[in-house]
Amino acid sequence: MMTRPAVPAGSSSSVVRELSAWLEAIPKIELHVHLEGAIPRAALCELIAKYDGAGAVPSAAELDARFRYATFRQFLDAWVWKNGYLRQYEDFTWIAEAVARDLARQHVVYAEVFCSPPDFEPLETQRLIEAIRRGFAAVPEIELALVPDLVRDYGPERGARELSELCEVRALGVLGIGIGGNESLYPPEAFAGVYAGARERGLRTSAHAGEVAGARSIWGALDALHVDRIGHGTRAEEDPALLAALAERRVPLEMCPLSNVCTGSVASFQEHPIRRYFDRGLLVTVNTDDPGMFGNSLVQEYLRLITDFGFTTEEIASLVRNALEASWLTPPRQLALRARLERGLRVPVLG
Repeated sequence: MMTRPAVPAGSSSSVVRELSAWLEAIPKIELHVHLEGAIPRAALCELIAKYDGAGAVPSAAELDARFRYATFRQFLDAWVWKNGYLRQYEDFTWIAEAVARDLARQHVVYAEVFCSPPDFEPLETQRLIEAIRRGFAAVPEIELALVPDLVRDYGPERGARELSELCEVRALGVLGIGIGGNESLYPPEAFAGVYAGARERGLRTSAHAGEVAGARSIWGALDALHVDRIGHGTRAEEDPALLAALAERRVPLEMCPLSNVCTGSVASFQEHPIRRYFDRGLLVTVNTDDPGMFGNSLVQEYLRLITDFGFTTEEIASLVRNALEASWLTPPRQLALRARLERGLRVPVLG
């Protein structure tokens, strides 16, 4: 059955404004957002001033240029540059509070936030997690969990050590683990033992796969790591059998459309597979990935789905519900949050 798009051709600007206001107001969930990539620009500038002096703070135009990428390699270079200003535990408390306030301002009610302790040696993993939690605690209006990224580039031995250290601070809201980093150079299979250990300890699992590397990387995450979720997964459609497996197993996809376009992993927004995946019945969720580096928000993500792919308001509400289903909240917490979502997801009559 055909559904009517939220913004039909020829819609008035008032309809678009009403739609944007609804998207701003609805409760939202993030399952794929990196703490270090979500630092608001003002907070990042404070860190630059702290270490390089106020005169070294880049202008808005200079930051825009720094965070513009022709290749995924340029994105990784910008990631390393930015991380160079995270040097002390108090810096992580600072950015954690800033990110939490920014998410709460956008009416994100729950988020599972990646962080990357291995990138910040000699800072100790346990103390770093404690510092992040202090920042989160300053913003009680949003519920935030942590998903530390083992960062595949450092190898499985380092990942196993990281896992042990993380288990010492699980009570601080560490729900699971992930692996980001260079998919092409570091396939997931090497981490099979680490992921088995995480499952034995009761941690949930995700892995970046199919963002830069192809469908084979997703198969590896599924069959070697037995992940609960896939980060990105944009290249899954290269293998029809993989799409069928994702649908049959109902593996959640943490999709990040605007991020994929910004890094060049997808050539244009119009070529992104999210509409095809959604129509195929895959468990698609929508996320911002690194909003401090891409200048995006969940509202912008949803609005582009409406304007470019004809998503309806009902389908946008379904994407929010998908995020709740794919979350790692306990069943009682999911039930409680579902009631809150349904109150806020009433679909408007536009025009």
